Amino acid sequence: MILKIIMVGSSLEQNGGIASFEKLILKHAPTDIEIQHITSHDEGSIAHRLIIFVKALVKFLWRLIFEQTDIIYLQISEGGNLLRKSIFALIAFIFRKPVLLHAHGAEFHLTYSRLPEWAKQLLSGIFRRCSGLIVLSKTWKDYYVLNLDLNPQRVFVLPNPAELPVEIPQRMNANQVTLLFCGRVGQRKGTFDLIEAFANLPAEQKNCAKLIIAGDGDIEQGRKLIEKLNLTEHITFAGWVNSEQRDKLLAKADVFLLPSYNEGLPMAILEAMSWGLPVITTPVGGIPELVVHNENGLLVKPGDIQQLSAAILSLITNEELRLILGKTARERVMPYDIKNYLNSLFNVYNSVLTQAKKHSLYESKA
Repeated sequence: MILKIIMVGSSLEQNGGIASFEKLILKHAPTDIEIQHITSHDEGSIAHRLIIFVKALVKFLWRLIFEQTDIIYLQISEGGNLLRKSIFALIAFIFRKPVLLHAHGAEFHLTYSRLPEWAKQLLSGIFRRCSGLIVLSKTWKDYYVLNLDLNPQRVFVLPNPAELPVEIPQRMNANQVTLLFCGRVGQRKGTFDLIEAFANLPAEQKNCAKLIIAGDGDIEQGRKLIEKLNLTEHITFAGWVNSEQRDKLLAKADVFLLPSYNEGLPMAILEAMSWGLPVITTPVGGIPELVVHNENGLLVKPGDIQQLSAAILSLITNEELRLILGKTARERVMPYDIKNYLNSLFNVYNSVLTQAKKHSLYESKA
């Protein structure tokens, strides 16, 4: 029997972790699970986004009416995403289909805290009506259970997956240490803090290191800061990169950096660790459940530029530490391999189906 799932999420052409996650799942799903992807959001003008959303609703309704569907699988984050996915969830409830939410957002707590009380009640009611919620870490599970009054047995902790490369490069005797940032350029990801931290390095270490910033976002602001700090010879912007270009950058890098202020559990960190890179990051969201300070990476306080600069300096000057942390990082991320992940995800699917059948049986008896 083939399990049929409708996955509603971001455009697969978008940048960012949610699209990367969706593509991984679609690429590796086994033959006995059929996942149909519906794009509910894309970048562009308001008119374009509205057209995409309306088309998604039409496709969604068509499949619910005319095709067999076992689970509705909604990828959620924060902001307007919650409104869009709430509409899909309400439609699924009308058709009595089990809904599985998958929370990716780093700032859900900020969105939720700003809602008026009636909106909080409505949103938490939708979450409670769903058959399950996947979160990226134990920290996030505790948050959702406490703040949205969810049943802990319906909240599943499933850290993001990684596609581990079969072979990784040897990184010994590097004449120049390559530092890499991959993510949306901006304040939340700590990009500008990173640039300032690099500027604080002693001239000798600055001259034997380079920083590559890959991603879209506030690139112009970043360029202006680099020019102001006279770092144009040391820092380059690669812009948005596809998965193939990203892997080439990871293969050539020596250290990965993501000094974020808020996170779920970044795909970028998992990808970097899978390539055997030591990571300098912050203890926010689910990151501390993956990155252990001085074991497989270095943790610094968000916004602490001096501490970030010191961490960068320690890995530029200590090749042995870089290699040890990178080796341990690769080992740490092995359980997150996509093949292992899919087994866990499909166990969640089965749990959701079992729960839905029990609920349906209870309703029929009532």
